[in-house]
Amino acid sequence: MGTILRDMRHVQWHELRHAQGSASQVPGMLSRIAWGDSESAEDALSDLGQWIGAMAVFDATVATVPFLWELAAMETVKDRAGVLGLLGTILAHDHAHHPEWTRDAHLAVLAGRATAERLAADGDPAVSAAAGKLLTACGGHVCAVCAPR
Repeated sequence: MGTILRDMRHVQWHELRHAQGSASQVPGMLSRIAWGDSESAEDALSDLGQWIGAMAVFDATVATVPFLWELAAMETVKDRAGVLGLLGTILAHDHAHHPEWTRDAHLAVLAGRATAERLAADGDPAVSAAAGKLLTACGGHVCAVCAPR
């Protein structure tokens, strides 16, 4: 691993869960998104989306979000717009039985707002559009578990 995704090794992935079970495969998916060819990266992003955000968020989602922000910011990543879309999907979903996962996943997405603002001015129209859409979602984000108490 190079500079990108180097901190993945500090996460105990095997202790985390996603929609299909153990999150031990998540680092491989993130690596494929970072360095795979277009088809491999697209497949990995699709699988990852199903695992960590499409139906619900999980503790693996919380651990994955910072790496998704890292990938979105790297010009060499093939589908940065797709990565931003996945971040938006995460922000739109919850986990009924684990509100702490929901809160932590949403806060992790919201923490990347500065990156989304920078990407909204990106030279790639797909990236700038996806970043703009995500910024709108971040600005309008309201959910019961994220609401100030």
